[in-house]
Amino acid sequence: METLRDVLDAAAAGTFPVADGGTTVLPQPSPRDAGVMAFTGHAVVFTDEDPAWVRETLRGTDCDPLAAAMNPRFLTALMDRTGRRAETVDAVLVAGPLPGEPPLALREVTDPDHPRIAYAHARRDEVRAWTAGGGVLTLGRGVAGRLEVSVEVDEDCARGPAGRRRGLGRLLVTAARQLAGEPLWAQVAPGNARSMRAFQAAGYRPVGAELLLQRKMPVCPSE
Repeated sequence: METLRDVLDAAAAGTFPVADGGTTVLPQPSPRDAGVMAFTGHAVVFTDEDPAWVRETLRGTDCDPLAAAMNPRFLTALMDRTGRRAETVDAVLVAGPLPGEPPLALREVTDPDHPRIAYAHARRDEVRAWTAGGGVLTLGRGVAGRLEVSVEVDEDCARGPAGRRRGLGRLLVTAARQLAGEPLWAQVAPGNARSMRAFQAAGYRPVGAELLLQRKMPVCPSE
């Protein structure tokens, strides 16, 4: 049986679900991770809910069938059904590892109280974090065990003495590729054009869209 990790590994290698307008319903890869991914002409819903309910609800969504899996009415019904919450639909990007040393000096940190690190620990396993010049870079195992990157850049530190942007975000996400030994995934809010440009300038390519459903009660991240 195909798993979500199979789908992700294939997409990272450039092979996507067939653009047939259909929807694949797969079991959750873990109790933590449920949601919807949209590729070109095909969607993947990963949930432990009844696949028959998923398909019936999609058919009853009043919109273009190609858009049904990411339609707010379907997503709301899925959240109500599962008792979960969500934040935003993200663009999903992926990039392969790079050789060489990171282009800036990184200092690994383990402070669990740092907001960006705490955020990563709530959503990923095996989290590691580094700081550099006012930026924070984290790597961790997220959906279906894929390796995910996130960055945060202090706005004041992102500019040089003359007020020009220094490209710190791009340097950080490039460094992430040099720290990774496998495909590296990123989730970026489409409205965050600055972040999207930084990832694309560092060689990350868009592969789809994703909404993750988060449990409302705090639990161990891997469960």
